[in-house]
Amino acid sequence: MAKPVAASFLTQANALFKKNLTYQKRNIWSNVRLIVIPLYLCVVLVCIQALFDTLVNNSADNQCGCRCIDDKNGDGKCEIRSCGLQFSSQNQAVFCAFPNPPPLLPLLHIPRPETRSVDPARRDSCKRTGSCPVTILVTGNNQSLGATLSENLLSTSFTVNSSDLFLRNLAYTVLGTTSATDYTNYRDPGIYSDLPIFSIQPQCTPATTLPSFSFQQPPLEFQKEVRCVQGLSLWRNNSIEVNDEIFKNYLKGNHEEIVNEVAAAYDLLDTDRSNFNVTIWYYTTYKGDLQDWRVKYVRVPRSVNLVSNAYLQFLKGSGTKMLFDFVKEMPKQETRLRMDMASLVGPIFFSWVILLLFPVILNSLVYEKQQRLRIIMKMHGLGDASYWMISYAYFLAISTLYIVCLMIFGSAIGLKFFRFNDYSIQFIFYFLYINLQISIAFLVSSAFSKAVTASVAAYIYVFGSGLLGAFLFQFLVEGLSFPRRWLFVLELYPGFSLYRGLYEFSQYAFQRNLNGRDGMKWKHFRGSAMDEIFSIIIIEGFLALIVTYYMNRVSSTAKDPIVFLENTFKKSLSPQKFSLKKQGSSVSVEMEKLDVIQEREKVEQLMLEPSTSHDIVCDNLKKVYPGRDGNPPKLAISGLSLAVPSGECFGMLGPNGAGKTSFINMMTGLVKPTSGSAFVRGLDICKDMDRVYTSMGVCPQHDLLWETLTGREHLFFYGRLKNLKGPDLNQAVEESLKSVNLFHGGVADTPAGKYSGGMKRRLSVAISLMGSPKVVYMDEPSTGLDPASRRSLWTAIKSAKQHTAIILTTHSMEEAEFLCDRLGIFVDGSLQCIGNPKELKGRYGGSCVLTMTTSTEHEKDVELLVQDVSPNAKKIYQIAGTQKFELPKEEVRISEVFQAVEKAKSNFKVFAWGIADTTLEDVFIKVAKTGQAF
Repeated sequence: MAKPVAASFLTQANALFKKNLTYQKRNIWSNVRLIVIPLYLCVVLVCIQALFDTLVNNSADNQCGCRCIDDKNGDGKCEIRSCGLQFSSQNQAVFCAFPNPPPLLPLLHIPRPETRSVDPARRDSCKRTGSCPVTILVTGNNQSLGATLSENLLSTSFTVNSSDLFLRNLAYTVLGTTSATDYTNYRDPGIYSDLPIFSIQPQCTPATTLPSFSFQQPPLEFQKEVRCVQGLSLWRNNSIEVNDEIFKNYLKGNHEEIVNEVAAAYDLLDTDRSNFNVTIWYYTTYKGDLQDWRVKYVRVPRSVNLVSNAYLQFLKGSGTKMLFDFVKEMPKQETRLRMDMASLVGPIFFSWVILLLFPVILNSLVYEKQQRLRIIMKMHGLGDASYWMISYAYFLAISTLYIVCLMIFGSAIGLKFFRFNDYSIQFIFYFLYINLQISIAFLVSSAFSKAVTASVAAYIYVFGSGLLGAFLFQFLVEGLSFPRRWLFVLELYPGFSLYRGLYEFSQYAFQRNLNGRDGMKWKHFRGSAMDEIFSIIIIEGFLALIVTYYMNRVSSTAKDPIVFLENTFKKSLSPQKFSLKKQGSSVSVEMEKLDVIQEREKVEQLMLEPSTSHDIVCDNLKKVYPGRDGNPPKLAISGLSLAVPSGECFGMLGPNGAGKTSFINMMTGLVKPTSGSAFVRGLDICKDMDRVYTSMGVCPQHDLLWETLTGREHLFFYGRLKNLKGPDLNQAVEESLKSVNLFHGGVADTPAGKYSGGMKRRLSVAISLMGSPKVVYMDEPSTGLDPASRRSLWTAIKSAKQHTAIILTTHSMEEAEFLCDRLGIFVDGSLQCIGNPKELKGRYGGSCVLTMTTSTEHEKDVELLVQDVSPNAKKIYQIAGTQKFELPKEEVRISEVFQAVEKAKSNFKVFAWGIADTTLEDVFIKVAKTGQAF
């Protein structure tokens, strides 16, 4: 048997691409609105930035202080304003110009009195009185050397001199402060605050008094109280002990109650007279200050000077000193607060912007699934690979255009989030993520059957991911206590991986705007967690595609493990099913008609032949739906055997629920048979359904059409799927439109959404016959058509069946007689009879029907008349004087009926009467009632 030439992968992809392109042209404004969404959102962000600039960045508190020094006119307007450090508050000072920053005292950062001391003997008592010493821990390989250096760390005197060498005099002593540091050191809070300065000396008692000092050389003007505090050096055996004492509160889990008890700690390692090697611990954190320490300066120089000076005295004697005169910042220009809102809210804001694509993609996929457009395309030969490739390429193109517009719009209107970071890193990050997003949408679409439900779930995912990222994930990223490995685990969630990448961009852009550092560059790639994020996104994208492929195979074949397990479970129901069969087997054999038995024997013979001219062969096909909610299993098809040759139209008749739709669904691959087998042109529907689709056409019961595509565009698409090209395709489309009366009056180029119900039905039939398929299934093709359109459609179907095997379901007896070469009547999943219309009427129509209408008082007279003509006549209908009788043909002659009626007319008035042979409808009703009664 010759096999049809299936459309190649590229042909299928081209057909779907052209269809999608046409579809998108019809929805061009929807796409434009989608692409322009980033512009709207970026404009909103610019407006927020402008408002923030007005209220915060440009406020007087966030710029160098100024004062009016000339108001000559007395009109309230300042003629001359002067700005500078002398007019500024502590907060304003950091924004002032410092062309020549003042030299400041080098201070040692020491703990507050209530948190000092690691000497167990004095710990509790000194903390109560506030007299704990400032402790410095020392360790190393040589304890005697450590003891010597400890003695040299602190000086024994404090002098104040108002000469020009004021700072040089203060450099002879070690001064400390408990004041927290600030972001810059132009005005050290340890000097300009009201807190005292401490002179750290080896011996100091509470009664010790030290002179205060003042300095009046602008811009350095201050007066400080000086207090004496004891300095204590303690030896520890190794660095582990030092670590334990410094970080003991942190290690206990008291992360919000961190208090340091030491000012500094030194590990002298292998230091000796010829080698100076030291590790320094220094004090830098405060309660509730875990985040800010990273951007504030630290007082390290004095700690370095102490140990260096002590080592120098060890080498050269006590008369040798290395003085530390002052510390000084770099000159700076006047600045203002430059807080970039796009960088601050960028992670959550742009997470929402990019994730907004996810509901669009998911809704499109689920809509095609819900409307069964995906399956109807597959039934007409569209392969899975072509569908997924073109769909992926389309969504990737839309998403890429979306993020390119986002970057262009954001940069054009001046958002520093985009302008300060390398564009190539941004694009690659967004491009990789939209690939992951599309892959996840493909995977998740298999879990939804309704587009509305999918959209709701998708938007919950979008906004939930942004909120969780901002209020949970970002907190964990910035928290020092959260393990980094768990951050990696959280980033496996796609919403958090996106948020982390955007967070890194925002941090680099914020720092660049604030202090001029570089934005995100490729040189920062490894140090910014972006390498980790890129790896996660790439791997998850591939995994999502693999799982999507597997899920698609699960839904389309019985070979996969999950389906195999389901089939195994279903087999557990089989004993009950077959026991029911056996209980009624004796009656089944008795009731089964000769025509049905002959059809089964014919199928059995065809199954033994190597090839056959029959395009459709069903051998003992069964379908049992498993029981649910306590109900028993439902037998839909019971051992159907049927053979349909090419050129024949086989009609399936039966009441609702008889099993016709279940049979069509099995033959079109929507459901799998429970047992038995079926072959289409020699191909097994359980194993080779993808190949069967290439030679199959389907007209479903409900029209599955794209409402924005025209009738002509529908036929071009399905024609390409049937491997039609060039002039052959154009000719086939024209002929198909003419055959179903959709060619004239511009109907062919009208969107299908504007068609009437009958026009949609005709288009569905034309689609099923496109490309001259070898097998066609039609489910009630003429439903909703007017008589003229129905007759035209029948003609088209009858013409198309010359080289096609057609299986047609219908409730119209007229349609069945006109189109079908053979008919089969189904009742409760079983084939009750089979044959052409004339054979069935002859076999089941051994009677004629007499109809007579009289007045109601003469109904009894009519019954007596009929009994005289045919003693075995049976009344089948009676209402308002109209009665119908079934007369056995072997008992009555037509001439006798005419004579009897003429005689009756002389006795009473007969309004109307008639006699007719058995119709196909009568046969259907009779067979259906008999089957249902059994």
